[in-house]
Amino acid sequence: MEPGIYKVGDLRSRNFHGHDHEAEILFEKDVPATMRDGVELMTNVFRPTGGGPVPAMIFMAPYGKDSMPPDEQFLRIRNVGVLPFSELAGWETPDPAFWVPNGYALVSIDCRATNRSGGAKFEHLSEEMGRDFFDAVEWTAAQEWCDGNVGSNGVSYLASTQWLGASTNPPHLKAIMPWEGFNDFYRDHVFHGGMPETAFFNQIWARRMNAETGFVAKGAEAERIIEEQKARPLIDDFWEGKRVKLEKIDVPAFVVAGWATQGLHVRGAMEGWRRIASKDKYLYGHGRKEWESYYNREALERQKRFFDRYLKGEENGFDEEKRVRIEIRDRFYDGRMREFDDFPAPGTEYRPLYLNAADGTMGEEKPSAEASLRYAAQQSGSDDRDEPDRAEWSYLFTEDTDLAGGMKLKLWVSAEGADDMDLHVGLKKFDRRGNEVPFADFQHIENGLVASGWLRVSHRELDAAMSTPDRPYLKHERLQKLSDGEIVAAEVEILPSATGFRAGERLVLIVQGYDIVDYIARFKHTDTVNAGTHVVHAGGAYDSHLLVPLLPG
Repeated sequence: MEPGIYKVGDLRSRNFHGHDHEAEILFEKDVPATMRDGVELMTNVFRPTGGGPVPAMIFMAPYGKDSMPPDEQFLRIRNVGVLPFSELAGWETPDPAFWVPNGYALVSIDCRATNRSGGAKFEHLSEEMGRDFFDAVEWTAAQEWCDGNVGSNGVSYLASTQWLGASTNPPHLKAIMPWEGFNDFYRDHVFHGGMPETAFFNQIWARRMNAETGFVAKGAEAERIIEEQKARPLIDDFWEGKRVKLEKIDVPAFVVAGWATQGLHVRGAMEGWRRIASKDKYLYGHGRKEWESYYNREALERQKRFFDRYLKGEENGFDEEKRVRIEIRDRFYDGRMREFDDFPAPGTEYRPLYLNAADGTMGEEKPSAEASLRYAAQQSGSDDRDEPDRAEWSYLFTEDTDLAGGMKLKLWVSAEGADDMDLHVGLKKFDRRGNEVPFADFQHIENGLVASGWLRVSHRELDAAMSTPDRPYLKHERLQKLSDGEIVAAEVEILPSATGFRAGERLVLIVQGYDIVDYIARFKHTDTVNAGTHVVHAGGAYDSHLLVPLLPG
């Protein structure tokens, strides 16, 4: 799109947003914002054509502020859903056609060393990126068209830069809305439970981390993040430098977690909610597709109420409502909203469901007799095999139950023919007739799991200070390989979700050595340490169990 003045009534979104068709948007392109070291970041500014100064929202990403509209990018992805944005919206950005007529300016910023911005090198979630976010906030606040109140909004990487930028505490940053974004590059994105992610991570950054086919500015370079993944399997100063210091964030925050972004964003969203120091913070958890949820009208109106309260100072009652709203999924795109004062919800009961290795069930009483269950560590590729290549346990609900939050799977395991193990964990729901109930998964997949978890057993060492009953927190600082026949306790973090079960429905736990959902656009873990046979020990001295969060009421 070219710079100029656009009437809302002339944009593609005119039948969706319901504004006065005569409202005008002034679009200014390639407005330079000067950073403290003299480097200029290129911005696109969208603002009202008349009236006095207004509050502004900034959003920063490397993908390209000029990707307007991002239709062609979305066409490469299956099943993204209905995305009602205008031609002025960029990839995962707020839509000027909604926000400008509602009295806001938008500032879309290209990260340092990307696209047309200056700078010598692009680095993910670096200290320099945090300083740039700080300076961009203060630059925006100083513009004549801004009233000094600056917020931030956006999805995915645009949420990640919010986590990072807010941790630098810019004086004029008044509110943030990280809509599904990671903030611990190692744990949330690059590795899953110590296993390198080898599909989505490679696809997105191999394509984009160069000047020819990606977003790197001409004459600049980008850190070789794919090579770093291979060279740095444990957390060191490099990865620690890409973990946001969440405790430093104190501005009002509307945090969004999507149960469908398992393996990318949901962990970061929930860690952010737990750990930021903000007095005014709100959590919205939903079980639907990422982008479709962000752009739908109901979500936009709730976003607007939040920013009207904290950027405009309107007494609209937003801060008088419950701080937490989460969707309990009953089936695909069918759920119920429940509201709480905090999350995990006060009164949540963490109930252990003990594994029975003899009959494949889970129950509330630990089996008195020890037993073991064996499965092939690698996918057989055939149904004609001597032993299965997965283990399953099933739990029958005898009363209506809502599970909401993170879960923990504790397994006593040993390996035959290997000194390490990759554990892939998945939870599925089955209805009373024995049919699987699928859910949205990894943003847009429609036949996904209730929840997922992963662990490379040599990474099992826990950080006792950071771990909670529902969430093992792994150090990832050293490898603890297995000796022949050694039985060890391993705790697997199962990522947060919220699902309802009626009496007579079942929760099924799957443990295997390879990816449970095989989908071309999902993450994968093909660089495996698996060999031989995995053995799960349960009953007697081995308290292997799944810890589930039962909501009160």
